[in-house]
Amino acid sequence: MFALFLPAFLVVAALLVGPMVLLARISLNQYSATQLMIEATTAQNYLNAVADPYYRGVMGTTLLMAFICTALTLALGFPAAYRLARMESRWKSLVTVLTLIPLLVGNVVRAAGWLGLLGNDGLINASLRGLGVIAQPLPLIYTPGAVAVGTIAVVLPYMILTLSSVIESIPRAVEEAAANLGAGAFTVFRRVVWPLALPGTVAGCVLVFILCMNTYATAVLLGGSQFKMMAPAVYDQFSKSTNWPFGAALAFILLGATLVLTVLGTALLGRRYAR
Repeated sequence: MFALFLPAFLVVAALLVGPMVLLARISLNQYSATQLMIEATTAQNYLNAVADPYYRGVMGTTLLMAFICTALTLALGFPAAYRLARMESRWKSLVTVLTLIPLLVGNVVRAAGWLGLLGNDGLINASLRGLGVIAQPLPLIYTPGAVAVGTIAVVLPYMILTLSSVIESIPRAVEEAAANLGAGAFTVFRRVVWPLALPGTVAGCVLVFILCMNTYATAVLLGGSQFKMMAPAVYDQFSKSTNWPFGAALAFILLGATLVLTVLGTALLGRRYAR
């Protein structure tokens, strides 16, 4: 059994654990403008990141955007997942494939599509100007709202597919029994469907939250230079400032915050489900 497990373990160790260990070591070095970095063992990069109001604000923006996008994705994805799970016609396979198709397109390409839709000369502003509704283009692009819309469009298929697989396992007879006992549609959802679908809800929210916390292309292309999130901030430290130790520290702060919030959220929802 161990022999079967060993190849996968070695691949994961080589491609994931190894680079993470190297990045952790870099985060403890000191930055040098002339030598790139000086080998050391110090937590000063972490202390500087935590003490800097700018990066605290960037982390706050990232957390707020991740929570908002996760909540909206759940609100949009649950009805679609329920409808997909309860489909019995031959169209179910087609709808499932259509849900998967956006995942075949890269985030950069999708963000470019939103630029064509939300830009000052994009489809929405051009149509409104053509109809005489507005004289000047609406500021739809390079805003937090544009980042939220683009991010939700990226992660929504993950939420739908995760929820639909769980909802599909809920017997329809349970809902029918509740309705026969006089429960309305909302009561059936609140007392039957939602509790039974909670494991899928937790899994979907965790997956979506992690993706939202680490979004890069959507934040850069739709948010512009004035809108900062942690993933672009990490990239800027590596590519523009060439401050690898500080960039590595920011990366681990982002990783740590994501892991802590994911574990706490999963534990809280799990305790509620156990009740």
